[in-house]
Amino acid sequence: MSSEQTPTTEETTGPRPRRLTYAALLAALEGLALVVGGVWILVLGLTGHPDDRQQAVTGGITLVVLALLPLLAARGLLGRRSWSRGPAVITQLMALPVAYNLLQADSMAIPAGIALAVVAVASLVLLVNPETTRALGIRGPGNAGNVEK
Repeated sequence: MSSEQTPTTEETTGPRPRRLTYAALLAALEGLALVVGGVWILVLGLTGHPDDRQQAVTGGITLVVLALLPLLAARGLLGRRSWSRGPAVITQLMALPVAYNLLQADSMAIPAGIALAVVAVASLVLLVNPETTRALGIRGPGNAGNVEK
């Protein structure tokens, strides 16, 4: 969509709020972590001696593909695209059960679970903030503008 087709309102003009930038950075961080984890599993699956090579390769590819959601959301948030908040929120909601499972482990996964939970909750708080909503041009119910009754 070109800038001629994108309507600009007074809410979406001006500098990008820091909260929106922070939310985009956290989403990008999660996406990069998924890419690194996916490549790591893929390399170990191809060069190491996994119990099931096919499962390791499939898991690695799946993580890399899943990384597209938060990376695209981060790019959209930086570009102040209203569609990007949905995928960003979905990413955080998917991260919470993963963090919970990591916290239930008796291993070195506990610190990763804590970090993931903190990032997911912080991102959700930033994404639902009214300043972020206004910056993305999202209007809530009852604020539809020119709706005839």
